[in-house]
Amino acid sequence: MEDRDDIIEYSLYNHHNEEEGKKIRKKIWRTTLILTAITGFEIFMGVNFSKGLMEHSSAWMWIKLLYVVLTIGKAAFIVIVFMHLGDERKAMKYCILAPYILFIIYLFVICRHEGLAVIWGGGYGTN
Repeated sequence: MEDRDDIIEYSLYNHHNEEEGKKIRKKIWRTTLILTAITGFEIFMGVNFSKGLMEHSSAWMWIKLLYVVLTIGKAAFIVIVFMHLGDERKAMKYCILAPYILFIIYLFVICRHEGLAVIWGGGYGTN
């Protein structure tokens, strides 16, 4: 096989020394531990609090809301870390994350409003 000068071997041209490699690996491990801790807390909440709080609709609603907030937080954290959005300017972060946050709030308000309409008798199928 002949050697070609026009093919670039990118693995030979990465400019990371060992210190930068340690920083990158440390960031990956920190991210993994944070996401694992949040997921573990969500599972702990679902397993332990679901049995006792289902009778109390107000407390159960707050548990569900906290679960949704933690899940959205995990999603935002994944976007910031793995899509390198954390390295961008603050305005760029808001331009990307704000529409998603507004859409999620909109969905939550609509679901909450429709759910209350059904509970209070103003919903579907009640005359």
